[in-house]
Amino acid sequence: MAIFVVNTVISISSPDYSYDSRDFKTAQDTMEILSGKVNFTDVSFIGSISDTLKDNKNSKKSVKEVSEICKNKFKSLGIENYQFSENNVLNGKVLAFKGDYSNAANVSQATRTYGEYSYTLSVW
Repeated sequence: MAIFVVNTVISISSPDYSYDSRDFKTAQDTMEILSGKVNFTDVSFIGSISDTLKDNKNSKKSVKEVSEICKNKFKSLGIENYQFSENNVLNGKVLAFKGDYSNAANVSQATRTYGEYSYTLSVW
């Protein structure tokens, strides 16, 4: 009987709470990735898109190009619902988004600045 009880206690699985949240990415985590150095170069993703905008004097063409770059980046990171905007130079222009922000719950936000550009990412 004692062996049966010990065996039962050992075989009962305990819930792994980290498993439930393992795939969740917060805006802070994502912005750290975007503002970190890539491939041991001195250019980060945020720096690269900022340079594209600045070098082209924030033209509509450069904004569209940056929007496509951002959408591809968020897709590669597996971010399902997001809104990415520039707050300072482009006055809150949304550069990329996916999902319905009006129905968003548990929104995570992060802001990073590169030069005169300030970006905000919302993830839900």
